[in-house]
Amino acid sequence: MSLPVCFISNVNFVADNHFCIQMEKMNIVIVHDSRLPVSKYGGIERVIWYLGKEFVKMGHQVTYLVKSGSVCPFANVKTLDKQRPISRQIPENTDLVNFHFQPEEPVPYPFLVSIHGNLPAGTSFFRTTNFVSKNHAFRYGADAYVWNGLDWDDYGMPELCKHDQYVHFLGKAAWRVKNVRGAIRMAAVNSTEIKILGGTRINVKMGLRITWSKWATFYGMVGGEEKCRLLKSSRGLIFPVLWHEPFGLAMIESLYFGCPVLGTRYGSLPEIITDETGYLSGSMQDLTNAFSSLDSYNRRLCHEYVVDKFNSKEMAKNYLRLYETVLNGREINKKVPCYRPDRNVIP
Repeated sequence: MSLPVCFISNVNFVADNHFCIQMEKMNIVIVHDSRLPVSKYGGIERVIWYLGKEFVKMGHQVTYLVKSGSVCPFANVKTLDKQRPISRQIPENTDLVNFHFQPEEPVPYPFLVSIHGNLPAGTSFFRTTNFVSKNHAFRYGADAYVWNGLDWDDYGMPELCKHDQYVHFLGKAAWRVKNVRGAIRMAAVNSTEIKILGGTRINVKMGLRITWSKWATFYGMVGGEEKCRLLKSSRGLIFPVLWHEPFGLAMIESLYFGCPVLGTRYGSLPEIITDETGYLSGSMQDLTNAFSSLDSYNRRLCHEYVVDKFNSKEMAKNYLRLYETVLNGREINKKVPCYRPDRNVIP
């Protein structure tokens, strides 16, 4: 599927027939089927909120096309009507549309599709599709990716010189691939309390499961100040996922508070976790044994690492580079992305 022919505002034409974009100001529409601002955890909602906020700081105009009930103090908000063609809901002066889900059809504007999850085999992608990590892109035969970033000013100051004796798990515990039971077993073997952020002890949504362990305390889907408070005092994140994590906001949020990460080697984890910020292994026994080294990591280094590398300003700058490429009529991927089963091997 190719980029549609269209007229673009804020564009100069140059002699070689390429577009020259005036990046000082654009009208950007961000589309997602969610409600803003973020409620509880809301990973994608959090990312697009900070992305738009950074664009506005840079002088661009942002419109969110999102679910009814959304409000935003720094951007325009339009209600997404799933019963109408999206192309009819986009303001006429739009320079670029950034979908944060897989749209069913193209729109008559330059557009970028940002994929945040693992989509099944047989999914049809647009050539102007980016992913959220190098591994994520690689598994679909793509070249374009932008790491997620967060506005760390919203997270408060970490307490890097002290912590309690518990560890934590952060993620949708109802998903078996997140492996909350593996995390609890690791903690139990080490006689360590683990606080589960993102799940309940009794789960019925994805098949009846009851998790009994005196070492685990469940907090449900938490966000805001409560999540920050719990992360701030944790020894580390236990993250033994059993799927290819596209990015993993849980990791960078934990590192911000100085928490090293113990995890598997699936998906983006080797890109994000360095030897200085955690330990990765395909062996649950090795990860269990690594508990003894949690307190040896430099918590300040963990914090500074993500503040420098995974911040929303850097994310926005990288998105603008992709926008510029699209607006100039150049390809962001050498080939149309597609599912590559040969690249989804278990590490």
